[in-house]
Amino acid sequence: MRIEQHISQLLYRYQCVTVPGFGAFLTENRSAQLVQDTNTFYPPKKVLSFNFHLKNNDGLLANHISLCEKIDYDKAVALIEEEVTAWKFSIQKSETLTLKNIGKLSLNSENSLVFEPIDNLNYATDSFGLTSFISPKIKREVYKKEVEKLEEKTPILFTPEKRTSSWMKYAAVFAFGIGMAGFFGNQWYEKKIANETLLVEKAVQQKVENKIQQATFFIENPIPSVTLTVEEEPNSYQYHIVAGAYKEISNADRALQSLLDLGYKAKKISPNKHGLYPILYGSYATIEEAKFALQTIKETHNKDAWMLVLELEK
Repeated sequence: MRIEQHISQLLYRYQCVTVPGFGAFLTENRSAQLVQDTNTFYPPKKVLSFNFHLKNNDGLLANHISLCEKIDYDKAVALIEEEVTAWKFSIQKSETLTLKNIGKLSLNSENSLVFEPIDNLNYATDSFGLTSFISPKIKREVYKKEVEKLEEKTPILFTPEKRTSSWMKYAAVFAFGIGMAGFFGNQWYEKKIANETLLVEKAVQQKVENKIQQATFFIENPIPSVTLTVEEEPNSYQYHIVAGAYKEISNADRALQSLLDLGYKAKKISPNKHGLYPILYGSYATIEEAKFALQTIKETHNKDAWMLVLELEK
């Protein structure tokens, strides 16, 4: 049995997946990036790494294999040990160990284990459906106003033999005024159109940039583990089991009271960026306690409960 497919499935939901006796695969969130040289946008992703020092069995992988393959837990542990033995034998023969959808492991010239993660798979569920793309440069038409100086003005000629009547003089002056007004009015109108066009283009560009920076994708069924960074929470615990998130505070209060009546150490935390009030079953200092509590809650009360991992500011 190839266990890398089970490791890959767990990497979508957990930050650390340990292979007993071999090492641990870790994920780290990386923000969206823009490469200005190529005008390429890259979505947020999880960067995959490997730590061969973390070898203790935390039960996560074995329990997952046991549930998926419908075998005993001890049998799952034995299968993992067999696979790890084969991996080590392959690496010791100076061969490259390729794990599908994870990466490659090999020994370098100093006989140290080197991990090369795969690049074409993104384990960040928040970036589901997002791919990198190249944005063409935005070309703005620059309107330049050319100031024309009239060196000569066409004089108004009066015939000496025939005296022009006063109303003709006024008509000529009026016609000349209309012509000059039309000329300068046209220049003013063109300048106004150019300025308004620039303002519209800047506003559209700003909206596009805001949409890119604030793009959020929602998944119907929440992933059991989410990592957020906050400056302050009700306590110093890092791991929390979430019962649900509510738009209306009255609904959140009712859910909170219901959990308190059942004996849970429930609490309500401040709303997130979507305006939802999360209700917690409880908070835990270590991930082992949180995993045990989550499994118990799923089996006894709420199968849709999930884990919230907070990176506390130091």
